[in-house]
Formats: sequence, structure tokens, C-alpha cells
Amino acid sequence: MALEGKTYSLFDEDEASTAYYATIRQLADDFLRNCPDAKQLLALIRTAGEGVLQRHLKISSQDRQTLSHIRKTLKDSLSIYTKSVEQHLKTLSAAKRLDGTLATQEEQYHLYMLEIELVNRIYRGEFKNAEYKFALIAHCLRDFRPECRAEHGAIEATCQGCSDDCLVHLGSALLRKYRIEPYISVRMDQDKLFKKLKREHPSIGALGIACVPELAMGMRLCIRLGIAPIGIPLDANRCARWLGEAQETSFNFWQLEDLLGGR
Repeated sequence: MALEGKTYSLFDEDEASTAYYATIRQLADDFLRNCPDAKQLLALIRTAGEGVLQRHLKISSQDRQTLSHIRKTLKDSLSIYTKSVEQHLKTLSAAKRLDGTLATQEEQYHLYMLEIELVNRIYRGEFKNAEYKFALIAHCLRDFRPECRAEHGAIEATCQGCSDDCLVHLGSALLRKYRIEPYISVRMDQDKLFKKLKREHPSIGALGIACVPELAMGMRLCIRLGIAPIGIPLDANRCARWLGEAQETSFNFWQLEDLLGGR
């Protein structure tokens, strides 16, 4: 069943997110043909994101033309997944508009989506070769029917596999197959945690499963701290931060497996 998120949903008319991943990969391929340096393209995408709020950035005319093309192409291709953003923004209180995540604009969602794809391409090899790998899985992926029996682990809560239908359980099992330590992300100071882990494990990789804005921000934090990040976005944002109460969501399990072991 297709899930409706507060601002975005990666599901299409066939109630699957497969088409989204095909689209974002094709977009990245097309942009990389014009800008073959993936890191340079990533920097341009982030510049475009800054331009969402600041339209008069001091950049070259060539970069400005490139960014204009990227913005338009992303809007034409990805707006189908972000139909609810504008209505959500209209309902935000003045206080909530100060929350950068809640106040993410539609164009920024599209830029984040491309950014996540580029980061996966750039850092996937380094992540795989890291001596220590961990994952943070959004808590809203758990099965809400039974009482969750997760126990506190070295970083955050760890799944105990109490429900075969729980996506946290299924995801954790897959991650352990690839020697990645999975944790359920509830509330934590990521900056403090990542700095601690980096001190303990110089060669380290982090995998995130989170909503689009939070995944992109987490990836940026990892890169700043010298941690190789990869990640998969939630199919829709449905946690208490967005809806007032947590509701079940999902992620594309097959895309995660492909990211870890395929292509």
C-alpha cells in the first residue's frame, strides 16, 4: 500500500518506490555527463541549495546556467514525489518556520534527493572498505502492533527481532549480513556521537535510513567529520515530528541491498 508522507512520498501509481530510484539515477547520470567530476557536481548542488534562500549568489555565469538547468530538470522530474510540500509550509506556525527541516522548501527536497544519490556514488567504495561500519535506522520503521522490545546498545537501541514484519528487524538482519552494526535512531546528539566514534575508529563508515532532509543533513555532518556516509531515504515522512504522532513508514529494502552489495 502506498504511504502518504507529510511532505513527500516516493511511491508512484503502482504503489512502489522503484520508479523513483530509476529516475534519480538517470538524472544523476545525465548531470554527470555535463559535469563528470561527481564531487564538483555535489558542490554545485549544495550551492543551488543555498540559493533557495539566497538568489544572488556570487557564482560564474556558466555555473549559474548549469544550476538553472539542474533546478528546472529536477522540478520537472521529481515534483510528482513532493506534491504536499507547499500545503505543509502554509500550515507551519512562526516558531516551526525556524526549524530548517520542517521548513524545507520543495526545490530543496529535489536538491537533497540528488545530493543523496551523488553522496552514495562518491562514498560507497570508502564505506565498504571502512574497518568499522554502523547504521542508524529511523524508529518509525518499527512494527507498531507489538510492544517494541529493543534494548539499549553501545550507541542507541538495538533490535531484538520480536516481530517478523518489522522493517527495523528486517533491515537490521540485512545490515548485520554486511557486518554493519545497526541501531535504532530515536534521539541523540549526532555531532557528539559521530565525533566520539571517529576518535575510536579512524576508519569508519555510516549508513542512514531517514527522511530526505534529515538523511542529507546527516550525510553532510559525516563528511565534515571524515566519516564515509551512504544512505536510503524513507519512502515517506510520517514520524511524530511531521504528523504529531508516529505512524508506520517504509523504505525500499531491495535498494538497500543493492547499495550494499550490488551495482
